[in-house]
Amino acid sequence: MLSGAHLHLCMADYAHSPAAEAGRAAKARQLAGYLWDREITGSELLELPDAVRRKLARAAGVNPPSTAETWRSVAGLLDEKAAWAERNPGHPAARRPHRDEKLLWVKPPITPW
Repeated sequence: MLSGAHLHLCMADYAHSPAAEAGRAAKARQLAGYLWDREITGSELLELPDAVRRKLARAAGVNPPSTAETWRSVAGLLDEKAAWAERNPGHPAARRPHRDEKLLWVKPPITPW
């Protein structure tokens, strides 16, 4: 049986293990794909409130990331793909098939009268 201190040490070790890093990377890629299809940019993602980001993650079929590091990773992936898509506009992977759903997540700024 593991003692509390030993159990905590094992959990801390797992958080920095290759398996945990691979899991975070896979989650980031899945989230980035979902957001890309909806034309949500990395900067827009980082500006969203935490509650909206958690809902986005659930809609994408993943448990919401528990750290800002994962969200920054997703934003970076979106920025990388946007640069790639700009260089490859005709490629099928550059398409955004659900761009109409962006308004469900990112509200346009309200213009004053």
